[in-house]
Amino acid sequence: MSIVITGRPGVGKSTVFAKVVTHLKEHGEVLTGFRTPEVREGGIRVGFKIVDLNTGEEAWLAKRGVDSPVRVGSYGVLVSVASELVRKSLETALQTKSIVGIDEIGPMELKIPVFKPLLLKILEKDTVKILVVHERLNDKEILARLENATWFEITELNRDNAPLTIIEILAKRLRKY
Repeated sequence: MSIVITGRPGVGKSTVFAKVVTHLKEHGEVLTGFRTPEVREGGIRVGFKIVDLNTGEEAWLAKRGVDSPVRVGSYGVLVSVASELVRKSLETALQTKSIVGIDEIGPMELKIPVFKPLLLKILEKDTVKILVVHERLNDKEILARLENATWFEITELNRDNAPLTIIEILAKRLRKY
């Protein structure tokens, strides 16, 4: 079972994801995967970190002002730094019986060479997956594996109720809560 959270930038996809993940952890579920929170300094977004959902380990994913040949917009992607954490996080997800959460599947994360091959394996795994997908993702291989997913487009109108709706769907699937 895959649950996909999507919507335009800034609408609250990561907040919905975080609320669902927090609820699951509070109820004893083991989660693997990662989240990519933005980092702000003085109210200005300066980059994104990558944080392992299971261990809390973190590393930089992308940052403004970084000299990197790999770029997404004004951000330099720190491929070598992020690759190790992505690899460890997703290999753990593949090796364990856990709920897999990934925030986000988008252009920045797809610049990390180890990400897509491991993601494709996870998408074939028989486990519950909660995935935030960039609204303009156009990768045919990934999208083909998400055809049977339950999709939630987050908007200003539904973002407050979306976590509860997703948790109710998961409760039926996991027969809990």
